[in-house]
Amino acid sequence: MWIEFYAPMKAPTHPVPSGDRRMARLLMQVLAQGGHKVTLASSTRCWEGKGDAAAQAAIWERAALERSDLASWYERHGAPDLWFTYHLYHKAPDLIGPDLCDMFAIPYCVAEPSFAPKQEEGPWATGHAAVRKALARADAAFFLNPTDRDCVIPLLSTRCQAVDLPPFVDTAPYSAAAAAREETRARIAKAHGLDMDRPWLLAAAMMRQDVKKESYRLLADALGRVDTPDWSLVVVGDGPAREEVEAMFTGIPKSDFGQTAFLGSLSAEDLARVQAACDLAVWPSLNEAFGLGVLEAQAAGLPVVSGGNPGVANMIIDGRTGLLTEMGDAKAFAEAVAYYLRNPEARRMMGLAAAANVSCRHDMNHAQRVLFSIINTIMEEYRR
Repeated sequence: MWIEFYAPMKAPTHPVPSGDRRMARLLMQVLAQGGHKVTLASSTRCWEGKGDAAAQAAIWERAALERSDLASWYERHGAPDLWFTYHLYHKAPDLIGPDLCDMFAIPYCVAEPSFAPKQEEGPWATGHAAVRKALARADAAFFLNPTDRDCVIPLLSTRCQAVDLPPFVDTAPYSAAAAAREETRARIAKAHGLDMDRPWLLAAAMMRQDVKKESYRLLADALGRVDTPDWSLVVVGDGPAREEVEAMFTGIPKSDFGQTAFLGSLSAEDLARVQAACDLAVWPSLNEAFGLGVLEAQAAGLPVVSGGNPGVANMIIDGRTGLLTEMGDAKAFAEAVAYYLRNPEARRMMGLAAAANVSCRHDMNHAQRVLFSIINTIMEEYRR
């Protein structure tokens, strides 16, 4: 089967790392399992974040040219068997896939679709209308965040299959990283002056001037309240807000024995090793649809303390693989962190449960089963 993949928000080839790019790459990888041919249909980005009508018009023009070029190519060489679009919403509509699927009578599948009725009259009204059109054309909708269902499902046709697809990761690198934990821990300790015998907290996220910075701010506030001594913080990430973020953590932790180490941006392989070398993942997850970092930390065997927004709560079993706190509550977050610091056995047991949870519900094999149980059915219907 030949599957054309498209991500109007951010292509998997985009130079700036993010969770959106990681998930796009993971989706292409899992769709290719079983010997399927998966190609990137286009790297044309349809995202416009300021509500600028002129910028949106330019995006629509580029998308129309790309659509025309693809149609010509398909006419000469043959069309794909299926089109798969990841993450479409009013700021990043799919302006290419639905029309091509109509032209060549092929299935149209979407993952992480989102629809905001209040945007109908806003500065993204044209994108909003395009998403409505795309959803009406969809043959399958895969929901990575269950909170998107209520607004999306009424727009789907009766033939469309709506299915929850839990966010997922490739667990293999984390299993390998866990086996090399002590070696990696010793290397990090030597490079950054950390004490190997004390717990290491991990925060891993981009340092952007948006909700990421606000999550770092809340994290600094919470960790500044933790009175349990003798722990260190490892921070992985980079971005335009790095200087501000580093300033937030001055004097944290409040101990002569602990410190904060900023490791900067790391490759996926190195990040997995660092995650496995730590003891507890901490991230407030403010206004995040879902956080792959939360899932990756669990895959590495770490329990997680996180804000309890619905998308993240779908990945953490509260009290078994981590602790969820009220969104924005620094005091409650601090208390959850202190609980783990005072209870190393609970930390260890929940870390094991976290890794098992990811292997069972959030690995690529499970994602493949969910995706192709629907895709294969759709393909059979189109062949009739």
